[in-house]
Amino acid sequence: MYHYTECGLDNVWLVNGYNEIDTAYGKAYSVTAADELLREIAIQVARKPGRLTGKEFRYLRVHMRLSQAAMAKVQGVSEQNVSLWERHGKIPKANDTLLRLYFLAHASGDESVRSAFDRIMTVERLVNQKIVATSGRKGWRFKVEEAKKDDDVAKASA
Repeated sequence: MYHYTECGLDNVWLVNGYNEIDTAYGKAYSVTAADELLREIAIQVARKPGRLTGKEFRYLRVHMRLSQAAMAKVQGVSEQNVSLWERHGKIPKANDTLLRLYFLAHASGDESVRSAFDRIMTVERLVNQKIVATSGRKGWRFKVEEAKKDDDVAKASA
């Protein structure tokens, strides 16, 4: 069996569906239909009995393509709460259940859930943008970039 830690979880083992390849740097592994496998792992994680671990919580969040900030908004908590849950694994039962419900609706193709998440991520991207202006011979040129977490505006004006 192959311990498939590349998915980001410590508890996934593959019986088959992978190829072992000898390289100049040692053994490498190629997984068959990796995208499908990752989706099915996420479904199994969401359906498993017992509480989610921090890594499992993160796995489901990332599989839905949500940032920590967006997940915090959906869960009604701070971004710091989501970060702590993912690092330490102490997820309140209600938030564990809520994520599973969101994920399973998302995975089943529920368009209302998917469009809500798309709106949240669009707002997240818009909030975290900066307009960069460059002066040249032909006048000003503008470009919109994703802002970093640190305060770039304060650094630029200093």
